[in-house]
Amino acid sequence: MISITEKAKEQLIVLMQGEKVDTHTGFVRVGVEGGGCSGLTYQLKFDTELKENDKVFEDKGLKLVVDKKSFLYLIGTELDFSDGLNGKGFQFHNPNASRTCGCGESFSV
Repeated sequence: MISITEKAKEQLIVLMQGEKVDTHTGFVRVGVEGGGCSGLTYQLKFDTELKENDKVFEDKGLKLVVDKKSFLYLIGTELDFSDGLNGKGFQFHNPNASRTCGCGESFSV
């Protein structure tokens, strides 16, 4: 399962509304791609179309979708949002990551 904090949910809804994505028919696609200084990078985007091997989760009333390959890296991950002095943005708390880079945007397993 993939979960989100209340702060992440609030920020995602604001962004979805700003991009005119309906929160009832649209969803947040979470993924992993090769790259970054640690080998793998997190991806977030809005989408409205499910693909054949997608895994669908709902947390706090918001739908999260992950492709089958990315799911293996993201099992148990929590998506958070920080707007503090040390940086602003989404943060992934991934129990599968053995190493993360300083910026928190890439990881390795």
